[in-house]
Amino acid sequence: MTPARIVIVGSGFAGVECARTLERTLRPGEAEVTLVAPDDAALYLPLLPQVAAGVLTARAVSVSLRRVLRRTEIAPGMVVGVEPDARRCVVRRLRSGLEYALDYDHLVLTPGSITRVMDVPGLREYGFGMKTLAEAVYLRDHVLRQLDLAAVADTEAERRERSTFVAIGAGYAGTETAAVLNRLTKAAARQYFPRLDPTTVRWHLITHGDHIMPELGKRLGADAKRRLARREIDFRPGASAAEVTERSVTLTTGAVIPTRTVLWSAGVAPSPLAAHLGAETARGRVVAAADLTVPGLAGVWACGDAAAVPDLSTGGDAVCAPTAQHASRQGRRLARNLTATLRGAARTPYRHRDLGMVVDLGGRDALARPLGIGLRGVPAQFVTRAYHLLALRTVVARTRTVFDWTLHALAGDDFLRIGYTDRIAHTIGDFEQTGHYLSPPEVAAALARAAHPADGRRTQ
Repeated sequence: MTPARIVIVGSGFAGVECARTLERTLRPGEAEVTLVAPDDAALYLPLLPQVAAGVLTARAVSVSLRRVLRRTEIAPGMVVGVEPDARRCVVRRLRSGLEYALDYDHLVLTPGSITRVMDVPGLREYGFGMKTLAEAVYLRDHVLRQLDLAAVADTEAERRERSTFVAIGAGYAGTETAAVLNRLTKAAARQYFPRLDPTTVRWHLITHGDHIMPELGKRLGADAKRRLARREIDFRPGASAAEVTERSVTLTTGAVIPTRTVLWSAGVAPSPLAAHLGAETARGRVVAAADLTVPGLAGVWACGDAAAVPDLSTGGDAVCAPTAQHASRQGRRLARNLTATLRGAARTPYRHRDLGMVVDLGGRDALARPLGIGLRGVPAQFVTRAYHLLALRTVVARTRTVFDWTLHALAGDDFLRIGYTDRIAHTIGDFEQTGHYLSPPEVAAALARAAHPADGRRTQ
């Protein structure tokens, strides 16, 4: 029997967990699995703020796919378009621009999410994101560069602009990043910039809601607010950015904050690929059935941030939130359902039990809600770091992470800028490569151009 051709789009939590589970459940020769990803690494997103703060190195949060996946073929590139009727997709190599056709019997859509960039004047040009490893490294370099320049500024106005930092969005990413970078900038000003008063280094955390990280609940959210206030982080609820310029941000309340750094983390949006398939979507996410198939598209499956999966635990019209916890579990369930389909067995709908969430605010400040139990301080930090270590999928990644944590605790930060990002474009769209996706007519044209061998494998 000819092996089934399974193509997985994306190397995020859902895609990697799907591939790992397929390797465990599929018999040899039952299927050929190809995972298409821009890089040969799986990025552990929850620890990106610690990379930006210099607590962890970039390699600690970037897990080699070839260590995790032994029987899956890794195809470098991005799936930029799909022709569901022909069961073919277009893969583009990002550096060379080479495009080729890839046939599938089953297509697993796990392209993940991107930063949700609102239509705010100047945001695309001057805002910073926190969604990729390059963005985290670039943001660290940028923040330290601002302190360098603030220390030698000719005017008080310039010094204030360069030593003021604004984070828009008080969710998980925005709050953690503001918290750990606040510690970094305060410490750097004290130790390395004698001309820069640490009290002039200010961080502002802006959100259109009333609470910090509402997922924590009111009590832990209030605790997070108090901890940030002790660090002199200015929390401004009920506001967002109305305009961003090179030297300031204007809030929707009319307030103007002089700054050279605006971190935008006000939510995520599904990958643009989700809107290019012809499938039904809900707020940009592909509507998936409870068994993670995509209704109306034969052989297409979807899960993770780009899929609207029914939340059977909540009931009604609720769909699962775009979180790493859901993505990992959905990836595993999808793989088991796909294996069952290949063998003619019944599929099982996706259900979940909320395990809670963990938040690392740097130092001994952490908050956790495992299984609904609220923890603070050192106990929460222990649970938080244990959770992250378990979620990292290789012994090598765990070892690097523990080593970095230990070294940073003992030796502190060198406040070192890498510098290789100084001359590259820093816009959110550039880092997250959102301009590559094709419309349906462009997909048809690309498939017509792409060489397609008789055996159905790709041409490179």
